[in-house]
Amino acid sequence: MKKLIFLPFILLYSTLLNASFADGENKQISLQESSQQTRNKGKKNILMKTLGGRQLWGDLLFFRGWKIQQNVLTKHYRLLDEKDIRHAWGTLKACQTKLNDIKKKQHLKPMKGKVVVLIHGIMRSSKSFSKFNKELRKRGYTVCSFEYPSTRVSIPESAEYLHQTLESLEGVEEIYFVVHSMGGLVVRSYLKKHKDKRIQRMVMLGVPNKGANMADRLAKTKFYKWFYGPAGKQLMTSKKKGNKEKGFVDSLPTPSFEFGIIAGGRGNMKGYNPLIPGDDDGTVSVSSARLPGATDFILSHSLHSFLMFNDDVIQQTHRFLKEGHFRKNGKPHPIPKEKRASSSLK
Repeated sequence: MKKLIFLPFILLYSTLLNASFADGENKQISLQESSQQTRNKGKKNILMKTLGGRQLWGDLLFFRGWKIQQNVLTKHYRLLDEKDIRHAWGTLKACQTKLNDIKKKQHLKPMKGKVVVLIHGIMRSSKSFSKFNKELRKRGYTVCSFEYPSTRVSIPESAEYLHQTLESLEGVEEIYFVVHSMGGLVVRSYLKKHKDKRIQRMVMLGVPNKGANMADRLAKTKFYKWFYGPAGKQLMTSKKKGNKEKGFVDSLPTPSFEFGIIAGGRGNMKGYNPLIPGDDDGTVSVSSARLPGATDFILSHSLHSFLMFNDDVIQQTHRFLKEGHFRKNGKPHPIPKEKRASSSLK
């Protein structure tokens, strides 16, 4: 019994540890970076290697690997190249002016064609999509690795960072999404207020479309509140009693464009985590990942944090982005839309 009591905290600690190692840094490093830039305020802009923006920075603009980000705490901006080297910082106008100068100097042509936007989950960063990024580039896609301060702001606030980034993709004709975990909820939250006719398809990897059971169990703990921030509460299921964010996930719209779902699990009713009912990937249940209206669905025998590194998942994702289905035989396994109950009396 004692082991079961402490199991949620052990699992949470393991998840946090894994995310920290997978992304190669933690919050303390991000805080040090922010602090260093604050101390340099008022000094001349110099080239400086950064960590790319983890937890404290949100993307506002993307252009051929270049990014303009905003610091969620100080509200100042910076311009980074694709190697995370800072070329300018201060006001938004200063960063935009510097980028325009670089475009002219390097003869950078406007973007066009197809862009795949990669969106990480809570407490992660674009580094968790490093393998995906490389493989998609090999296949000819322009890849936008979207960064957002997942633990510092609410999901709707993160959606606004996404909105501004998509607005910056001038000249791009088609937009595709590959999203992991809470990243899928950020897209659905974006769709609640915005739309973009260029969006074609999306692949969801382990997205808690109906909320996360582990969030239900841990959301009241001080450690969870501190580590996951306001978005963490919004991950709770609508079934959780006393949930002040009750109904948040349920209020998110279903995409009108084609989307496919890859869920992690063991393929049985036990799953990887004994604290989650039914099959699961250790963090998100298969039943929660299944969003009615999906064009295709497939199960991957993979844990939540490693879906992005699975070769089969990468291949299946590429096939869906290109052809609209996961399997080689071309036969989709759609998830039917739920029938609305008739309000008329019979």
